[in-house]
Amino acid sequence: MTTILVTGGTGTLGRLVTEKLRADGHAVRVLSRHSEPYAVDLREGGPALDAALAGVEAVVHCASSPNGGDEKAAGHLIPAARRAGVAHLVYISIVGVDRVPLPYYRAKLAVERRIEESGLGWTVLRATQFHDLMATFLGTLTAPPLALLPAGLSDQPVEVSEVADRLAELTLASPAGRVPDLGGPEVRSVPSLARAYLNTTGRRRRLLEVPLFGRTYGAFRAGGHLAPEQAVGKGTFEEYLARRFG
Repeated sequence: MTTILVTGGTGTLGRLVTEKLRADGHAVRVLSRHSEPYAVDLREGGPALDAALAGVEAVVHCASSPNGGDEKAAGHLIPAARRAGVAHLVYISIVGVDRVPLPYYRAKLAVERRIEESGLGWTVLRATQFHDLMATFLGTLTAPPLALLPAGLSDQPVEVSEVADRLAELTLASPAGRVPDLGGPEVRSVPSLARAYLNTTGRRRRLLEVPLFGRTYGAFRAGGHLAPEQAVGKGTFEEYLARRFG
């Protein structure tokens, strides 16, 4: 039995990683801002973080915020993991963090580099966007009667449980550095994903593609966030929608 700490262990991904590792018989500590007994804000660090890491052999770092603070959190987690003698730090990142100049992606890339230079045994997995996030995105875009979609964009959504399974597998193996990306089974145009969303939720909307501008949009339009050569996921967007809305 291995003692493992999952940061962000109450989130969409972290909760599933925790469940998987516990089902396999491992002792898992869940670290989040409001989850006792390991309620820690990684952006603040402090003695509670050292206590959470005491005796831990591996850390799965799932905690993240698009609103900022990821680099500061890593700046507390990494030295605390070194002090605790953690043997393996596993980090979930996003496909395209090195190609899309989105501030959140740049922060994720900076965390990757900190981990690589940490002196710890480490593994980094990049995944494409989860089905959940795509559904939320489409729900917002299709709220008005006329749904304005960014022109020329595609996505490759992946089932979050598959990412959780892969993270659990990597955590129990030896540190492997940067491992192959995990992409969803299909690269799909945003309009095709929107139509699938509308069909499942039983709504009708007129779809209109609108061109956007800027380097970030250009990088997304060029497919910087896609991994077509790593389309290893199995669960489709339609299957996800059927479970959630069907």
